[in-house]
Amino acid sequence: MAKKRSKFRASFRKNHDSSARGRADSRSLEGLSEDSAERLTGQERLSGKGHLSRRRTVADAAIVEDAAGEMILPEVDRTVCRQGVVLRTQGLISVVLDDAGAEFACATRQLLKQLATDLRHVVAAGDRVWFRPSEVSGGGAQEGMIERIEPRHGVLSRTSRGRQQLIASNVDQIVIVASAAEPRLKPNLIDRYLITAEKAGLRPIVCVNKIDLIDPTDLVPLVGVYAQLGYRVLPVSAERGRGLEQLRAVLAGKQTAFTGQSGVGKSSLLNAVDPGLRLRVQTVSAESEKGRHTTTTAELYPMRWHADDSDASVDGFLVDTPGIRSFELWDVIPQEVAGYMPELRPYVSACRFPDCTHTHETFCAVKDAVADGWIDTRRYESYTQIQSGE
Repeated sequence: MAKKRSKFRASFRKNHDSSARGRADSRSLEGLSEDSAERLTGQERLSGKGHLSRRRTVADAAIVEDAAGEMILPEVDRTVCRQGVVLRTQGLISVVLDDAGAEFACATRQLLKQLATDLRHVVAAGDRVWFRPSEVSGGGAQEGMIERIEPRHGVLSRTSRGRQQLIASNVDQIVIVASAAEPRLKPNLIDRYLITAEKAGLRPIVCVNKIDLIDPTDLVPLVGVYAQLGYRVLPVSAERGRGLEQLRAVLAGKQTAFTGQSGVGKSSLLNAVDPGLRLRVQTVSAESEKGRHTTTTAELYPMRWHADDSDASVDGFLVDTPGIRSFELWDVIPQEVAGYMPELRPYVSACRFPDCTHTHETFCAVKDAVADGWIDTRRYESYTQIQSGE
């Protein structure tokens, strides 16, 4: 809930973490030899009060708590500003689609960029924003200035350089794309995405692509484990067109983020689902069997396709995200990991020690359940890796 609009003090990022160059206090140099004064000049510095210590009074705004943390909502003049959705962000420019279907290349208001937050980038694909169109003469590209970002829900994010990196916002579900081969399947990475989905309240769908490269029966153990936990698993082949109708059915009317490691075929799947997208794709490296980074930034695509060869169209929004090779969870401490894994939750309270980590302790109900076959061994190993921070 938004607080009452009033003046309040907000923290801003410092322009510099330290002084650009050292400055010695002239009083401390009195009576010192030239060599001593020179050494002191290199050691003593006068700087600000510390990291993120700048503060400023902000008026005509409200503070709200959304899915990405605390944010500021400046008041905007709605007679000159328009609402829109961010399609993609590249550098300092965000491409915004307004409600009338026009695209604008927008910069971001300095107030929003300078606020002290945990976010690595203040704007992400999928954000609903208020922006002020600029007057452009001579038939040039339409431009604007983002004045306000609306509160977010359904945020997909990860940790990057110690800060929160927003991958996509305002999504209803995520499709975790893995490949049966080329590159090899990484169940631990899938488990990390599932924990993120549990924390963010997103519906996860596990989509295993390239099933034409293996014997489909090889996937039965993996599909069975996730299906027993209540997760939807879709074996598909973008190359052969297998399983696409089931995939389209779960995408209809939803805003969905496609995510996964590089080379698993996210862009190829999107092209197969909606041929009108025509996204660029590349092959997997033959030497390393790793994917090449074809998609470089997350991008939102409004999507319409015809269902069952009829004239009725199905609406939806897709977010194509860059491939990754590691996924570090954001805002999840080791003690919380077990709570985000459905099969571990029933046993956590039955352990003898209240601070049990379920890794080395005796009288651990989770370890007993693994030994008795009630918890899948591979999933438990995935838990221990994530819990230890590997």
